Amino acid sequence: MKITVYGAGYVGLVAAACFAEAGHDVLTVDPDPKRLASLNAGRVPFVEAGLDALVAKGIASRRLTFSGDPETAAAFSSMHFLAVGTPSAADGSTDETQLIAAAHAIGRGAVGDVVVVVKSTAPVGAAERVIDEVRHELSQRGVGFHAEVVVNPEFLRAGSAVKDFFEPDRVVVGGESSGAVAAVASLYTPFVATEKILTMDAASASLVKYAANAMLATRVSFMNELANLAEALGADIEGVRRGLGADPRIGSQYLNPGMGYGGSCLPKDVASLIAVGEVAGVTMGVARAVAEANDVQPHRITDKLERHLGDLAGRVIAVWGIAFKAGTDDMRDAPSRILITDLLTAGATVRAFDPAAGVGAKALYEKEHDVTIVGSAAEALQGADALAIAADWPEFREVSPDTILAALSEPLVVDGRNLFDPVRMREAGITYCGVGRGDA
Repeated sequence: MKITVYGAGYVGLVAAACFAEAGHDVLTVDPDPKRLASLNAGRVPFVEAGLDALVAKGIASRRLTFSGDPETAAAFSSMHFLAVGTPSAADGSTDETQLIAAAHAIGRGAVGDVVVVVKSTAPVGAAERVIDEVRHELSQRGVGFHAEVVVNPEFLRAGSAVKDFFEPDRVVVGGESSGAVAAVASLYTPFVATEKILTMDAASASLVKYAANAMLATRVSFMNELANLAEALGADIEGVRRGLGADPRIGSQYLNPGMGYGGSCLPKDVASLIAVGEVAGVTMGVARAVAEANDVQPHRITDKLERHLGDLAGRVIAVWGIAFKAGTDDMRDAPSRILITDLLTAGATVRAFDPAAGVGAKALYEKEHDVTIVGSAAEALQGADALAIAADWPEFREVSPDTILAALSEPLVVDGRNLFDPVRMREAGITYCGVGRGDA
């Protein structure tokens, strides 16, 4: 089958490359000329495990191609996946501008009947607005092509998106046209058992994505609040986490306390769910509390540094981890950025390292003279008074406590991801502060 994918970001490029690997001919549309140039040269412009090889293979087989002209690309196929950005507006609602622009392009360029698949995360009603625009453009042209819409939300995790696409735990396909729903569902049968393809109406499919991310965010925020309580009571959140995770009704995923959630999905989707509730006249009290707890959590790392060092003005703080989590270079809403802002506001100097996000971080902080992005974890420690850990890269665990102790002028580690064993760190002579694991 021929497929057109609009958007060559995390979701669109992964979907395009994976569909090409499955034997489809895929044309991916993106308005960014720099991104297109990089992709046409076989370079993926962001970090995602396994994606580079998959894109290179797709290009070599000529099953994966790229274009900057959405209207011309609309004539390529009858199946159109929208994976464009849907950022948050100032009020937390979803900005659907890029979705509508893609809809116009499809309506202006289609050469036959079309199925439009909304894969971007968008609120209930967005799919209907998209297809209305497509049909309007077709009507303006005076053609009799049929256009149907399907909602097919993504459940990809940054750092394991390719694996998640090929081995999904479920695929959600929603729409009012049984034929269109079946056509989209059939694309996934090579990857997933039929019983894991969940079909429903478009409104429910749209809400599933928000519900899933809000539930995950709730677990993160609740664990962080429990961790804060554990600190106040002298308990160890690790024991609490294991006790909770052993309950089969709860499970162990997303129960790791830390600096809060970040990235391109959870913060945006929780905010959008709250905004959708306001429009519908439903107060999303739990979602609001989740967001409020998450907003506060990163600042607690700065509080711990100040508690032990006093005034941070003139201090040099090493920060390990800039991406919002390991396995990606995505810094969108990363807790590290809040920490770094706090440190700069307090008058400190920052030496930061991330295994994947270094290039992006240098660009982000290029005008900030008090932030230096360095090339290794060890280099970040040089000349630092203390260490703060903001992302859960496994390689950080490999650095010995003795190495950390020898490099710091003050033997203080504030571990925002609980990467180290508190007993081992304290036995090495380090003042160690984790999250919910007691405070030295």
